[in-house]
Formats: sequence, C-alpha cells, structure tokens
Amino acid sequence: MTLERVNAGGLVLLGCGKMGSAMLQGWLAQGVDPKAVVILDPHPSDWVSGLVADGVVLNGDLPDAPAVVIVAVKPQMMGDALPRLQALGNGRTVFISVAAGTPISAFEAVLGGETPIIRAMPNTPAAVAKGITALIGNCHVAEADLAMAEGLLQAVGQTVRLNDEGQMDAVTAVSGSGPAYVFHLIETLAAAGVAEGLPDALAMQLAKATVAGAGVLAEQAEEDPSQLRVNVTSPAGTTAAALEVLMDEADGFPPLLKRGVKAAADRSRELGK
Repeated sequence: MTLERVNAGGLVLLGCGKMGSAMLQGWLAQGVDPKAVVILDPHPSDWVSGLVADGVVLNGDLPDAPAVVIVAVKPQMMGDALPRLQALGNGRTVFISVAAGTPISAFEAVLGGETPIIRAMPNTPAAVAKGITALIGNCHVAEADLAMAEGLLQAVGQTVRLNDEGQMDAVTAVSGSGPAYVFHLIETLAAAGVAEGLPDALAMQLAKATVAGAGVLAEQAEEDPSQLRVNVTSPAGTTAAALEVLMDEADGFPPLLKRGVKAAADRSRELGK
C-alpha cells in the first residue's frame, strides 16, 4: 500500500544529506519509482545528482499534491526551507519531519493547522538499515497515513509509535543521541585495552566487534540484557571484578548514563521551545 500510494502521488524530499540519502536509498531499493521523487537540496551530493539519470527530479517543480513530503533539513535551516512548501499545507499531503527538536506545532504554524503532520526521530544506524525511528502524528493524521510513514521509515530499520509528543525528548536522548554514547564506549573500551598492553589496532578491533556482537545478541536473545549480563559473569571472576566498578551506584554506569540522558532530554526540550 505504501509503494502504491507514494508512486501514484509522489514523494518530495526536503534535504538530502546523510539521513535523507540513507532513507532514499532504502526507498528506491524497496521499489519507490525514481520518477515519483522530487529532491530539494541546494548542495546535493554526487550520488544524489546521479539519480537524475534515473528520473529523480532535483530542485525542480513540485507536484500539486504529493502523497508525502519528508522534511530532513537541519532544524536551524527550517525557517528558510519550509515556507517553500507552504502551498502544500492544509491538504491531503502528509508531512513527515525527521528534524530533531522541532515540534509539530512549529510545522502547523507555517503549513496550516489542518495539515497532516508526523514527527519522527530516526537515528544514524539508519545508514546501514539498522536504525530505529519513533513517530507520532497530529490529530489530522489518519491510521493509513501512519501506516504509510511506518512503511517508509522501516526501509532503514525498526519503527515504534509514541503515545504523546512529550515522549520525543526522551526518545531523542535515548535512541537519537544514543549511538554517540555507544561510539564513545567503543573509544574508551579500546583505550582501556591499550592501557593494559594491547596494540592500538587490535584493541579497537576487539572493542568494535565486542560491542557490535553484544548488540546483536541482546536484540535476538530471548533473555533480557540483565540475564545476559548474569550469564557471562562467573562468581568472583574477571567480569565480576569489572562490573563491581562499572555498576557502582555512586560513580558507575547507572548514575552516569542517567545524568547523560537527562542532559540530552533537557537540551531537546530547550530546542523545542
């Protein structure tokens, strides 16, 4: 249903940077017709420019009433970019925003209060089709619209629906910003290995593979992460010695990550004002 609706009505992609390109690559692979796609981007990559040969319209005229508009520009560029789409508001076109920190009300103020608007928060693993995207729509978004949005966003990973837009700040702090926390874990785990005598390259290879493998195991295993942790922890063994430090209630992972996630959520709330 998603492909038919998009191919029949057209898809406009406002902004085609890393996230926009990752999504577009997934859509084209799933069968979105290049001729149904219009990209608006003042600085397109070579890959995006090359899609013109396949029928993609780059910085050309907009359809009168496209099925969907994906807003993928940075929040600070929204004020200049969004007014170009104002004529498509208050109609049947569904707007999906993947811009962090921009509430639905900000889009309604520009596009019109009757515009179907879906706010979504993907994350950077979308670039390898391993992302997860949380989404929520305003009162003008029908179930079919949400299903279409899910169909598009599942091209780059999983989707979850939120009950309230207020949850988006916490989502931003956990999954939106979360990959950076994991990358820093890899950095620090490798550095700790070097401090214990491993060569730099070997320590980094071990850290990357360990975090990646543990992530796959956590997602696919029937046990929850707490049980998986117990499974690998022998009493009075090496893992237990490390976890005694890492799980310290005063300065271990639990209070540290709680403070970090709160700081990210607070900043998201500030950006949304």
